[in-house]
Amino acid sequence: MTTETPAPAISGAEARRAARNAGAIAAASVLSRGLQFGWQLILAPALGPAMYGIYGVVVAFIMIGSAIPNFGMGPIVVRDVARQPEKAGRYLTATLFLQTLLALLAYLGLNAAAALGGYDETVRVFVAIAGISLIVDILGSMCNDLLLAQERMLASSAVSVGYVALLVMLAGLGLAGGYGLFGVYAGTIAAGIIRAAALWWLAWRGGVRPIWPFDRTVAWPLLVNGAPLALAAFLSLAYQQADKLLTNRFVGDAETGYLSVAFVLIFGVIELLNTTVLLATFPLMSRAYGDGRSPLFGFMVDKLAFFTLLVSLPISLVTTIFAAEITVPLFGEDFRPTADVLRILIWYALLAMFASVLARGLMVQNRQRITLFIRAAGLAANVALLAALLPALGVQGAALASVCAELLVLALLLRVFRAAGWDWRQIVPRLLRLAALGAAVGAVMLALRELSPLPALAAGAGVYAAGIPLLNILAADDWDLLYRLAAAMPGGALVLKYWRRAVKINW
Repeated sequence: MTTETPAPAISGAEARRAARNAGAIAAASVLSRGLQFGWQLILAPALGPAMYGIYGVVVAFIMIGSAIPNFGMGPIVVRDVARQPEKAGRYLTATLFLQTLLALLAYLGLNAAAALGGYDETVRVFVAIAGISLIVDILGSMCNDLLLAQERMLASSAVSVGYVALLVMLAGLGLAGGYGLFGVYAGTIAAGIIRAAALWWLAWRGGVRPIWPFDRTVAWPLLVNGAPLALAAFLSLAYQQADKLLTNRFVGDAETGYLSVAFVLIFGVIELLNTTVLLATFPLMSRAYGDGRSPLFGFMVDKLAFFTLLVSLPISLVTTIFAAEITVPLFGEDFRPTADVLRILIWYALLAMFASVLARGLMVQNRQRITLFIRAAGLAANVALLAALLPALGVQGAALASVCAELLVLALLLRVFRAAGWDWRQIVPRLLRLAALGAAVGAVMLALRELSPLPALAAGAGVYAAGIPLLNILAADDWDLLYRLAAAMPGGALVLKYWRRAVKINW
């Protein structure tokens, strides 16, 4: 007869270190994203729609190409070096050789794709210049992975924020000097070189040196185990960037600029409302899943998905109705056509945030291969729809293609996701009531829009807030969850002084 050995308890010091590391990464992410968003608010009006469209399509090329030098090796290096710190030097040697070679291949591949794809000379020139950053950035990233493996998140986060700040400063100087996109990319590459030097210096100080000769027993598993992750990253990035590539190729530079600005806003919404929440809840979801039989995991997915829709629906309505009032003050009158794209694309964000909850659930269940096939189907549908809609509808067709493709992805995810405690059909009645409330809110804001945006927004918010309890959109366990969250937040004691509910606060 055998007995199970209990898992060792996590010490207080380990818990505090984990919390500190998570906090450092979260803070760096928020600061970096904020700086990048602010930079786009400066860059787009300074370049104008046509040049910003060229910038957008070049970014699309580089984003897709980045999956090749990374090749999914980062998480594997972090995992393996964390387990065997003495092998850090061998992993650095392996990635220095493999990822540098892959970056060179990616650089050649991107330039060949731009030429064979029929893109004009301006795009090809800037792809050739910007593509240098693939090589520079991977030299820094391979050392950053080692810092993460050593749990030196504070150092990694400081470099991350400093790099973005330096990039904005140097690229801004190039732009202000009258050098246009040449100045922007010169500043970007210079900042990347400084980042790589800083990360190598930190790794060196941490006692990590490349150990020669090249160890094939380290390198080969990196390639084999990284390949599925690389393919998944490539498909995901191609899915996100295909709109800009095809819009630029078949419609024009200015239209690509309008689409690129809309995507800046959309991905800002997704990062703020969805990505950070899923990142924060991922460890809790993993623990709740356990052996797969606990209904707590399905409960968490249910609540994350429903509250995602509850929060994103009013944002989507406001963005649809007041798209021009959002884009023109931020980016200028030249980007007014972006409003027509944003009105459609915001619904892609709503669908994508809902789908991301289910995709994260599949990852917890170790079923990410299913997500890979679904993303491949979404990419194929997106490309087919772009081919059909771009000639007829122009840049608005690109936005509509994204919405339809994401709807297909969501439908497939709903079809394949299974978990104890999860049944999407149970929330359908509440979703229908939520849709009816959304229609009423939209009608109110449209009726008052001509008077002034502020009264329209206030009235819409009032109708939405009143309609949630009146239409029983939130179930009893939804209110219980909100009550516990309110109690756990700073100032929760004050909230509970006025809001009382027969719920035991146990966390």
